[in-house]
Amino acid sequence: MARPIWSGTLSFGLLNVPVSLMSGERRVDISFRMLDSRDKKPIRFERVNAETGEEVPWKDIIKAFEYDKGSYVVVEKEDIASAAPQTHESIDVEAFVEREAIGLRFYEKPYVLVPGKKAEKGYVLLRETLKKTGKVGVARVVIRTREYLCAVAPEDDALVLLMLRYPQELVEPSDYKLPVGKPADFRISAREVEMAASLIQSMTTAWQPENYEDEFRKRLQAIIRKRLKAKRATTRIRDEQVPEQEDAATNVVDFMSLLQKSLDENKRTPARKRAPAGKAAAVTKASAKTAKKTGKKATRAPRKSAAR
Repeated sequence: MARPIWSGTLSFGLLNVPVSLMSGERRVDISFRMLDSRDKKPIRFERVNAETGEEVPWKDIIKAFEYDKGSYVVVEKEDIASAAPQTHESIDVEAFVEREAIGLRFYEKPYVLVPGKKAEKGYVLLRETLKKTGKVGVARVVIRTREYLCAVAPEDDALVLLMLRYPQELVEPSDYKLPVGKPADFRISAREVEMAASLIQSMTTAWQPENYEDEFRKRLQAIIRKRLKAKRATTRIRDEQVPEQEDAATNVVDFMSLLQKSLDENKRTPARKRAPAGKAAAVTKASAKTAKKTGKKATRAPRKSAAR
């Protein structure tokens, strides 16, 4: 059984749903090892000092930022730890937006949210409400030491978590030289547009992802199987069974009162506005006032293992 990547709660308003984050993708790439062609022995990549050529053990390796060519500033482990976010136990939905409002370029990686034991009610409530309203939740989650922006969306019987790129990570299409203008500006006739539309219509079909397969990987696997058969090589696959973990969550929750209280306190959870990391110590009075209004850490319900 697959192991959860992360476990915690999915929170929106005052409702908390215990969930586990499971991988939503399957790695199917064929990986290769580099060998010495003379004796077919594996090649080892070593960490060596650029000046002396000597191998450097892990204990002597530190991290540094190259601010100029050949000039570095060392960043200690304590510095990285102090910059890391504090919350590791919840996926905090900050706002709900129209699903179409998030551009395709923002989506990065899919995961599946699986409800904890006896937490199905809150899970289904959020899933069906998102379906009905056509909304997705915009949230933040901390995995290991990094905070990610993500979207929580319904798909069939599942709630999926889609990692999003921050806008700073995206290149604006306008940065490139693109053809701007009307079809007539490029001598495209109405007849050509009509014919192209007819072609697209003739090729239109229902989306059936099972019809698509990585043909290169398929052919490469066939070649590898043929080589293995020729050498009469055998391979063994060890299947490790991971015991299912029990979750102490319960499903006895007054959802109506929690929903009403969330609505009374805040009709819509606003997205938090954060100061840049380098300016965190110099927050202005206006931004501090905004943080006080939007953060509401003092009024948030305490975390419980029960579905809320």
